[in-house]
Amino acid sequence: MKTLIVEDELTSRLMLQGVLSGKGECHTAVTGEEAVEAFRRAIVSGQPYDLVCMDIKMSGIDGVEAVRQIRQIEENHGVRSTEGTKILMATADGTPGGIFQSFNAWCDAYFVKPIDAAKLIEKLRQMQLPV
Repeated sequence: MKTLIVEDELTSRLMLQGVLSGKGECHTAVTGEEAVEAFRRAIVSGQPYDLVCMDIKMSGIDGVEAVRQIRQIEENHGVRSTEGTKILMATADGTPGGIFQSFNAWCDAYFVKPIDAAKLIEKLRQMQLPV
């Protein structure tokens, strides 16, 4: 499984890397801009990501806008939304409004921080990703 972890907070980024690096190749981005560019390069090279773990709150391009741009890149390359990269949105806001914002960003699932490794693995299973 090829994963892009997009997280501006170091501890969360390292935690996600620790859990996901054993599942396959992991790349990281600290900003939404970096994430969009990494995603564009991967899809153009014919080696798209299987999973993007996206933080919803970042400076510059936030997670919602980055996911919108990622889905647009997929569409521009003929990838249907049902066949595209799985996107797991990370939010510190577990309220209905925060959850709605995650799904409004065209993500496949969300998890509430702080990161719990067992819950993260369960989300991957629910998304039918190899764990």
